[in-house]
Amino acid sequence: MRVLIVEDDRALAAALADALSGRAVAADLVHDAAAAEDSMAVADYAAILLDLGLPDEDGVALLRRIRARGDYRPVIVLTARGEISARIAGLDAGADDYLTKPFDMDELHARLMAVLRRQGGYLGRSLACANLHLDIGSHAAFVDDAPLMLSLREMELLELLLRRVGRVITRRFAEDHLFGLDGGVESNAVEVYVHRLRRRLEQAGATVAIQTIRGVGYMMVAAA
Repeated sequence: MRVLIVEDDRALAAALADALSGRAVAADLVHDAAAAEDSMAVADYAAILLDLGLPDEDGVALLRRIRARGDYRPVIVLTARGEISARIAGLDAGADDYLTKPFDMDELHARLMAVLRRQGGYLGRSLACANLHLDIGSHAAFVDDAPLMLSLREMELLELLLRRVGRVITRRFAEDHLFGLDGGVESNAVEVYVHRLRRRLEQAGATVAIQTIRGVGYMMVAAA
């Protein structure tokens, strides 16, 4: 999955991204409200980690604007403002959780997972379809009891598909979560990884199918 970190302290933002990457969470970094708006307009993030002390606008105002336009992506506020009144203001503005600095990365990760579980799109530590299983904690995949060897991007794509078995993930959604704002992504990059993953699943004897929904995206189902 991929999140957006909105934090004006560049060193802290980089440290957050590095710590999350070790927990199988990719991140894009922006450092002010304007850049956050631009990023949210072009990428579909699983969640937003939002600092309130931004250089161009208070984060609470940004959060209110996000919610006012009907955008209900999960937002966790990360801030030095620990007063009860500040917590209430952040939650009233639409934050799904509120964490004061300094915080423990394990706690942040746990809160992120809890928020995503409540949203319903990222349920469970173990995902399965037919004889294919993925352990989220260890990021290990198995067909029956045999390990399935995948590249990092193939594993990320597999997780996206397994989290939405029987539902379509759009090509845009897959591209956002696999590549984020890195740029330089080939127009057929998602198709290439879908093809590779299909081949690896077939070779391993997985009784699943990745269906192409023409003009929309992809969907994983148990093979007929």
